[in-house]
Amino acid sequence: MTRPPLSPGRERRPVTLAAMTAALAAAALLAGCNLAPTHQTPALPVPDTVGTTGGQPAVASDASVQAAAALGWVQAQPLRDVIALALSNNRDLRVAIEAIERARAQYGITRADLLPSVTAQAQASRTRTAAGMSSATAPAQVATQYTAQLGFASYEIDFWGRVRNLNEAALQQFLQSQQNQRNIQTGLIADVANAWLTLAADEARLQLARDTLASREKAYALTERIHAIGSTSGLVLAQAQTTVDAARGDVATYLAQVERDRNALQLLVGGPVPAALWPTASTLRADAQAPAALQPVPVPLASSVLLARPDIQAAENALRAAEANIGAARAALFPTISLTANIGTGSRELDGLFGAGSGTWSFVPLVRLPIFDAGRNRANVQVAEANQRIAVAQYEKAVQTAFRETADVLADRAQWDERIAAQTRLVASTQKAFDLSEARFKAGVDNYLTVLDAQRSLYAAQQTLIGLRQAEQVNRVTLWKVLGGTPDAG
Repeated sequence: MTRPPLSPGRERRPVTLAAMTAALAAAALLAGCNLAPTHQTPALPVPDTVGTTGGQPAVASDASVQAAAALGWVQAQPLRDVIALALSNNRDLRVAIEAIERARAQYGITRADLLPSVTAQAQASRTRTAAGMSSATAPAQVATQYTAQLGFASYEIDFWGRVRNLNEAALQQFLQSQQNQRNIQTGLIADVANAWLTLAADEARLQLARDTLASREKAYALTERIHAIGSTSGLVLAQAQTTVDAARGDVATYLAQVERDRNALQLLVGGPVPAALWPTASTLRADAQAPAALQPVPVPLASSVLLARPDIQAAENALRAAEANIGAARAALFPTISLTANIGTGSRELDGLFGAGSGTWSFVPLVRLPIFDAGRNRANVQVAEANQRIAVAQYEKAVQTAFRETADVLADRAQWDERIAAQTRLVASTQKAFDLSEARFKAGVDNYLTVLDAQRSLYAAQQTLIGLRQAEQVNRVTLWKVLGGTPDAG
């Protein structure tokens, strides 16, 4: 088959590399490329059913295990293992770690402004000029041009330190994010320890309520037999029944509280806690090893010790960033000098792109001088200076808060031994009073109201002793926290 003849003025042209490249680029655009990651809904980090503590137990990483092992003040191994689980799985801590990575990347962006950004580009163009454009008799023209260039654009020569100060501000923000992560980690460890101790105390209260219920059920059975033979009144029997019902209510209350405590601890940990790591009713007994044990803290304590706290370090980083922003804002009042330069080659023919005499270059310095901006730049300086003053106040407030928190903890710390010793003696005396009153009632010497009063006093004293032992342990954890979680604090 013969091809149709070409129309006048047309000639067959070979397909060039530039045409092929353009065709491929157009095809890529039409294909609708998408570099975003494919969305996947995260797996639910909770048990399959609400109201259960089962599910796949959380697992701690080696780094978290080592970090927990370094906490010398944590004496109970189950508590240390729970802390390791939290350091690996807590979502708030994960957010803080990713915030560090974000700040690190942001610092990399601003640091890159200190150096010129070099780019390479290749370009092919084909244009048609209509007839009569350059002159009345000029024919239509088709022009082809190929260029390849290497250069940088708008590189700022940092005479006044604007870019350096912006880089310093980004660095301090990065360091601040690190201190924030350390502060969150310290708070997380303290929260996990406190939640674990709270669960231990409620387990002890639950056990006390169960023991009290068993004792009162026995007393009720005895009272019921005495009433059956007519040796006591129905009022006494009814009073004994009220004590049993009250004890059953306490058991139900503490059963629910223990479950809530477990839920709270698992939220902090970030996953199910293995059953072997739960505290027991005997965890806070007087003859048991203290879960948290701190080294004695010298009194008076130098205020400079508090400067190691991560929140104070973060406040200082914020102050340094604010000071650097003042320098950047002031530099904006002065002229800026930027450079644009490139070197390359150009030709009307693709095969002549890198031939002799095809080289090109350009060098364009640019000076910008702010003349009138309606006060914008000076206002930016004022904003930066105000932010710096705010940062100073926030730093001072952080120091004052740290001082008060530490002073309060040390004030409580000095009286704990005496308070627990006094409450222990009170429990012993109320136990003796209850035993005597019960014996006198059985002998018919005293009425049942005396037994009830002694019973309530003993139960309240035992509950208070459990609370004091818990509070004393929490005080140790809080002392470690307010001292910044430093090794010297534990």
